[in-house]
Amino acid sequence: MKQLIFLFLLIQIFSSCIVSKKKFDDILAQKIKAEGELADKSKRLDQANASLAQLNESVKKLRQDSVDLNQNLQTGAKKLADLNTEFEKLNANYKTSLNKSGKLNQDLSQQRDQLLTIQDNLEKTRKANDSLSNSLKERERKVRELEAVLAKKDKAVQDLKSKISNALLNFKENDLTVKVKNGKVYVSLAEQLLFGSGSIVVDKKGVGALQQLAKAIKDQQDIHVMIEGHTDDVPISQKSKYMEDNWDLSVLRATSISKILIKGGMSPNQITAAGKGEYSPISPNDSAPNKQKNRRTEIIVTPNLDELFKILDAN
Repeated sequence: MKQLIFLFLLIQIFSSCIVSKKKFDDILAQKIKAEGELADKSKRLDQANASLAQLNESVKKLRQDSVDLNQNLQTGAKKLADLNTEFEKLNANYKTSLNKSGKLNQDLSQQRDQLLTIQDNLEKTRKANDSLSNSLKERERKVRELEAVLAKKDKAVQDLKSKISNALLNFKENDLTVKVKNGKVYVSLAEQLLFGSGSIVVDKKGVGALQQLAKAIKDQQDIHVMIEGHTDDVPISQKSKYMEDNWDLSVLRATSISKILIKGGMSPNQITAAGKGEYSPISPNDSAPNKQKNRRTEIIVTPNLDELFKILDAN
């Protein structure tokens, strides 16, 4: 296009010999101006083409959006129809519920009352549980305290048994036995070690055993000693003013032993003398060997349980 215009201008120039230089300059200026306008329009055309391409792309996107929107619209229409159906059902149920509202209100009132009662019971139960929990913790503390005291007592009993056993090692087993029973130390001495038949005077050998026992436990201030005399069921042969039966015999024998222990260094406040007579046999009185077993003296050594009793009283 530019070349045609330029050629046209040249023909005009050469075809007219009478054209002046001024006119030539005017034509050249017009040519330059025309070229500038042509370049500007060409640039604007390129811009318009680019805008047109963008517009085409936007139109394409709008068409796709329109398709998507139409699909969404159809989906929304279906959902709306479903919601309308659901609404009709709910509305029908609501109308039915309104017809039953009187009974429902009554039921709700009863349920509310029941709920309040349950809440009240729960609160009472919670408080009771809290109280039980605190009580349980206190009881567990006391149980631990009791267990500690019992363990201490058991150890004291075993230590006491060992001390007594060691003190009486030189005596025969059929003359005396030392064992632990019910938290106490039982020293059982046969009649042949202590007394002659029907006598309340302790033999020399028995005195030695009792002195050794007193020496072993006289420093134990936290014990109590019970001395029990026992006989068989054979009536005594020689009665007196102070001894009419086996019961009297058992008491007097226990008293004799008590005096020997006290003389050996034990405190009278720690000793109790008692007679059981023939009424606490360890074997049936149906044979000579069994009768011999029943003729015995039992020295029962009990640790002081004041600490344990204090804990029990606190409960």
